[in-house]
Amino acid sequence: MNAFEIRRLLRAMLDAAIAAAQPTLCLPPHLPEPPKGRLVVIGAGKASAAMAKAVEDHWPGPLTGLVVTRYGYAVPCERIEIVEAAHPVPDRAGEDAARRMLQFVSGLTADDVVLCLISGGGSSLLPLAQPGLTLPDKQALSRALLASGASIGEMNCVRRHLSAIKGGRLAAACHPARVINLLLSDVPGDDPIDIASGPTVPDPTTCADALEILQRYGVEVSPRALELLRTGESESLKPGDPRLPPIETRFIATPQMALEAAARVARDAGLAVHLLGDAIEGEARDVGRTLAGITLQIARRAQPFSPPCVLLSGGETTVTVRGQGRGGRNVEFLLSLAIALRGEPGVHALAADTDGVDGQEEIAGAVATPDTLSRAWARGLNPRRCLDDNDGHGFFEALGDSVVTGPTLTNVNDFRAILVTGESG
Repeated sequence: MNAFEIRRLLRAMLDAAIAAAQPTLCLPPHLPEPPKGRLVVIGAGKASAAMAKAVEDHWPGPLTGLVVTRYGYAVPCERIEIVEAAHPVPDRAGEDAARRMLQFVSGLTADDVVLCLISGGGSSLLPLAQPGLTLPDKQALSRALLASGASIGEMNCVRRHLSAIKGGRLAAACHPARVINLLLSDVPGDDPIDIASGPTVPDPTTCADALEILQRYGVEVSPRALELLRTGESESLKPGDPRLPPIETRFIATPQMALEAAARVARDAGLAVHLLGDAIEGEARDVGRTLAGITLQIARRAQPFSPPCVLLSGGETTVTVRGQGRGGRNVEFLLSLAIALRGEPGVHALAADTDGVDGQEEIAGAVATPDTLSRAWARGLNPRRCLDDNDGHGFFEALGDSVVTGPTLTNVNDFRAILVTGESG
């Protein structure tokens, strides 16, 4: 394959991963039987509006609903109200939507069913704080957590314990109606408590856990937040809590499903495919160096796999922000990978976020090629300096290697593909 064909194949794998998680395809088989009473639809996340549209298109009877999604991710619905709010740092629109959602599910009966549509991004889109905390408190906490290097599970543990709607509290507001969760997973391990910080599932973690995470990463919070955690006043709802209604949880799409769809594209092109895992976590630059080491062993020694082959992986890496650049965890991974590969012939890679937004940029990710470093130096770019400044987007954009998808209306997190051709250059 020539360079153009390789780029096209890498992009086709990403597109297949995204398509596999489109709600219009994966949601309808999971719809419940019509209840005796009302069907009420609620939801939050980057894919929630597309999920709501899929429900409307395939539900045979009456329904009402309220769903909040990221700005630019709305899908027109007739019976379900779609609200847009900010991500990853919350805003007033999200706070108002969260407050309205709690009111929306009040007064239901045991004959009613609440269909809850949850996908990645819901944590920021439902930012209703515990009493005594303000929206600016939540915004400052979000910024600090995003820059701290904490894992998604650690960040969401803190969020659950300072929220008035997460950690099972939204489910409790639905009582005694039955709650059916349809989840589109964006988290390593597919744990429901970490998808949008678990607003409609019980939470086994504690205030003490959240406090320890803040201390571990040196994240400062307001005196009121510390009081809530130290006293246990803001404890989330635990499994078996009598305030919770009957809850059923179904996964409609996961990172593994997306990787398997991408693998089929690569196999159809005649390549061996090796899935390294759908739940890889850690510092993005560290993961980049590790996968570079594996890639070099394949390219130079045909171990543990023989080229030509494709290495696929997913999960959610983190970035400890120390620089001032335009970063995102996928481009940080890719730049670290490229530096460690040192222009190894026959190695091409793509890394992107399946929601179309890597970090806070409207850019999904980027592509790295054997001549990435040489082209960068020719343009006066210092790859190591860009990495130190967390400027992955600036680096790859200058090379014309950014991957832009626009809003994908889904989110199964990071997608990484490394193609080792076995060619010597």
